[in-house]
Amino acid sequence: MLKQKLLQKAQHKLSPQQIKLLKLVQLSTLDFEQRVKQELEENPALEEEEPLSELEEYLEEKNGIDVSERAEEDQNKIDISEIDEYLNDDEILDFSRYNVDNNTNYYNEDLLYVSPIISGISFQDYLKSQLHTFRFLNEKDLLIADFILGNIDDNGYIRRKITSISDDIFLILGISVKEEEIDKIITNYIQKLDPIGVGSRNLQECLLIQLKKEEKSEEIFLAKKIVIDYFDDFIKKHYQKLQKKLQVTKKYLRKVISKIEKLNPKPGRVYSENTKSLDQIIPDFTISIIDGKLELSLNQINTPELKVSPSYLKMLNFHKNFAKNDNTIMFIKQKIDSAKWFVDAIKQRQNTLMLTMNAIMNYQKEYFLTGDPYKIKPMILKNISQNIGLGISTVSRVANSKYVNTPYGTFLVKSFFSEKMINKDGEEISSIEIKKLLEESIDKENKKNPLTDERLSKILEKKGYLVARRTVAKYRDQMHIPIARMRKIL
Repeated sequence: MLKQKLLQKAQHKLSPQQIKLLKLVQLSTLDFEQRVKQELEENPALEEEEPLSELEEYLEEKNGIDVSERAEEDQNKIDISEIDEYLNDDEILDFSRYNVDNNTNYYNEDLLYVSPIISGISFQDYLKSQLHTFRFLNEKDLLIADFILGNIDDNGYIRRKITSISDDIFLILGISVKEEEIDKIITNYIQKLDPIGVGSRNLQECLLIQLKKEEKSEEIFLAKKIVIDYFDDFIKKHYQKLQKKLQVTKKYLRKVISKIEKLNPKPGRVYSENTKSLDQIIPDFTISIIDGKLELSLNQINTPELKVSPSYLKMLNFHKNFAKNDNTIMFIKQKIDSAKWFVDAIKQRQNTLMLTMNAIMNYQKEYFLTGDPYKIKPMILKNISQNIGLGISTVSRVANSKYVNTPYGTFLVKSFFSEKMINKDGEEISSIEIKKLLEESIDKENKKNPLTDERLSKILEKKGYLVARRTVAKYRDQMHIPIARMRKIL
């Protein structure tokens, strides 16, 4: 039987401005600087706050002259008709790009945001320049080969199935091509390009292509045999099985395997790593010790002070009182509202970052004063969230994307968060301490007989830490350390 009833429940929805603010909080220093530059370029109502010169500061202090106000008066003496010329731009008058609300004027960020373009020849273009030197490729095969190059990833592999490439060629180029023809073009042409191994479908094929280019010898012959016939045993490091199957001594097998290990498993990286600039880690915070006390500062050297353009404010007043052009007024108002919001959002971002990092610094005060990793206390997002009164998601955005420069190095803020564990004495310890001990034990192990997770668990137990084998395996995975058998060497 159907019944009607009233149900009252609370819901919390983020406004578009709040969502944008969270995105600003998540940005790293470099990305944030880029975002500020982008906003300055796109919004003429936003300006940089120029710092006062020494003379202007002197006049303000001695004579009580407000130089900034006088500068604004000078800026206001502009021709209001300039706005009409600016509004003639069809792209700017396309208000469909904006979400306009009477109460909240905001931009559709997904439409406005454009990723920065990095110039330079791409990996595919580098391969294409080589491909076009082949004399025996007819026009049709060259077109197909060019298309195939677009399916090569940054590592130099063709990960897609030949059937999918064949279907795409027919749909996009209108050329019907058999899978055998595509395979032939890949083998005879694309896999002949530099770097050696490019165009491979998998690691096994990549290594084999490179071995075929090596000078012939008994060791290379056996290396090919391992890659072709016993590849599974090789990648799983079943060296005893390989020794029996190849009927060679341990010493000779070591020589053969060294030939394979010298090959490049990711040939595409040879080009990409030499052409694209490496991302530099610029710390968002700096923690220093001054007179035995911790000092926290936010990195904003390259971020200019922003303000709303006084000329745009005067334009708005002029058009409201005299011109009364609704489209013009709406356009100017959107720009001014966006500029005001962005200036306020920057201040909120700075306050949020400083509040969160200051709480983390105080929570881990012993570590930041001493630099001893064993002084790091167990800390989860909830600890900081409750301390500062911000949501866990906000704290997470700060921790996951920000770096802090300390007297002991530069670290990701996230690395100071850890689980709580109890040792034999009943004391609370951080999982970071356990990971540090695991790393030390693995570094000291005999690589010909590496320590298993069970043995590592017993070593920790002797040191007073009750850690189960499964927990050891979990921490080892988090540290990107392979299992014992994969750490073994001949």
